[in-house]
Amino acid sequence: MSHKKLIALTFAGFALACGAQAQDAIPKLEVNKQLHDRLPEDIKTAGKMISVNNGSFPPYEIVTGTEMTGASADLTDALGQVLGVKIEHATVGGLPALLAGVNSGRYQFAFGPVGDYKDRETANDFVDWVQEFVVFATLKGNPKGISSLDTACGQRVSVMAGGSAERVIKVQSEKCVTEGKGAVEVQSYTDQPASILAVRSKRADAFFSSQAPLTYFVSQANGQLELAGVGQKNGFEDIFQGAVVPKGSPLGPLFVDAIKVLMDNGTYGAIMKKWGLENNMIKQPGINLGGQLPK
Repeated sequence: MSHKKLIALTFAGFALACGAQAQDAIPKLEVNKQLHDRLPEDIKTAGKMISVNNGSFPPYEIVTGTEMTGASADLTDALGQVLGVKIEHATVGGLPALLAGVNSGRYQFAFGPVGDYKDRETANDFVDWVQEFVVFATLKGNPKGISSLDTACGQRVSVMAGGSAERVIKVQSEKCVTEGKGAVEVQSYTDQPASILAVRSKRADAFFSSQAPLTYFVSQANGQLELAGVGQKNGFEDIFQGAVVPKGSPLGPLFVDAIKVLMDNGTYGAIMKKWGLENNMIKQPGINLGGQLPK
């Protein structure tokens, strides 16, 4: 069986497993005229916006063919209702392509959530709506004993290409070599299903990524996987993630106020709880709340 088919079959199982969650109805919302009037004229004329994603990032973004479900899909549906426009979704390969698509104007924004870090804020604004943590997913029993960055030396670790975890694990690999230990064999993949499949097929010893999607993958792996390194900083400061817009875009403050509406009316909380993301909720959205990545 081909590698791509294995990924498709693996992810199809994940999508089916959360079918019951996807059926939970979120009440329709009325248009907020004041927020609608603040939209750029070209968006009001088109009556729609395009949100770009870089593939499946469950339980936030679950991409099957041309359809997207998950917490981000539910939240953008609600956001569109409040703003009075339709929000469509487009998929590109990898985070660099996502950021380039937003900055070129091909897509109006990426709802993400995408990690907000100071170096990324030079080219984009981030409307942060969740807090995240970064941990490892390993085979059940954690046969290689990977419980922290220091124990990743000499191991094979999969990551998302272009993401903050890739940068951190590469810095750790250099540290391992400096300390006379084996380098980390970093395996970079363009999406989450391929990264987690590398662990399940024993081509990688661990997947280093955001805790929310890893918790989801572990819950759907029929006891084959477990989390490791939970409760540790793992090379990161406090992590905030959110939507991405071009630097200085009027959509930034507009999205902050629209998300506040969703928080105040209970929609945000209902959607986050529906997808098991209670521990990632924040009280108020904000622009560019992120910290520094390790040097």
